[in-house]
Amino acid sequence: MAPKSEPMMISAIHDERLAKPGTQHAALRDYDSVRRAIAFISEHWRTQPTIEAMADAAAVTPDELHHLFRRWAGLTPKAFMQALTLDHAKGLLRDSASVLDAALDSGLSGPGRLHDLFVTHEAMSPGEWKNGGAGMILRYGFHPSPFGTAIVIATDRGLAGLAFADHGDEATAFADMKRRWPNATYVEDADGTVALAQRVFDTRLWRPDQPLRVVLIGTDFEVRVWETLLKIPMGRAVSYSDIACKISRPKASRAVGAAVGRNPVSFVVPCHRALGKSGALTGYHWGITRKQAMLGWEAGQVGLH
Repeated sequence: MAPKSEPMMISAIHDERLAKPGTQHAALRDYDSVRRAIAFISEHWRTQPTIEAMADAAAVTPDELHHLFRRWAGLTPKAFMQALTLDHAKGLLRDSASVLDAALDSGLSGPGRLHDLFVTHEAMSPGEWKNGGAGMILRYGFHPSPFGTAIVIATDRGLAGLAFADHGDEATAFADMKRRWPNATYVEDADGTVALAQRVFDTRLWRPDQPLRVVLIGTDFEVRVWETLLKIPMGRAVSYSDIACKISRPKASRAVGAAVGRNPVSFVVPCHRALGKSGALTGYHWGITRKQAMLGWEAGQVGLH
């Protein structure tokens, strides 16, 4: 398949704490507290819990929780809670079909347009996927990120995998990724993959003149779905049925959902922006809490205050 290029819009993080190794680990600690708060908010948002209750669930003080969310997502805890409601999800889906039709040019004016991240992507041949990655050398490493520990997988042609580990369970995350291309040769190389991790999570490196190269390894159908995901702007969402229509398979919503779930390049190829038709978050391979974290974080970047 011939190489293709698509720009993907992601807005800048308000601070630059990911720029140095020490602050990367601080972001990782932040996410652990955020994760506990999100779990509590998800269960109790209908009763509009107080910041004191949220802080208690996150094992921090109310002041610490306020500063944590402002630092991590650019939102107050109350605004973050708003970003997790079904009403907000329905708002993200509004005119979702036209968002895909207009690719990245729809709804991106104004203060939400803080930074461009350009992603150049190409698909490996069907044969390379069918043989389970035989002959490929995949380098991998674990790195801190705003959404927990990230595993970065790379070929000499670019980023091939991005996944997340919960509670330090790197072995499970690695085994999950390895099952996708079982016949490839895997080489642990944190030093060699750290630059890619920085390209993804350090916004100062989101430069249109130096695009992040992503290699998509999957079936033709999956690659078409993943390419469509790349067209969803930050702060918006689309339904599985919209994606199915966009790739001329209107009756294939369930297959689209399966392909979204098999996306190997989480966050960069934004499968977290695919929702059920009603606005329900539905499943997410790396956990609903992480999907909520990504959507809430993005809400802060596009100006939900």
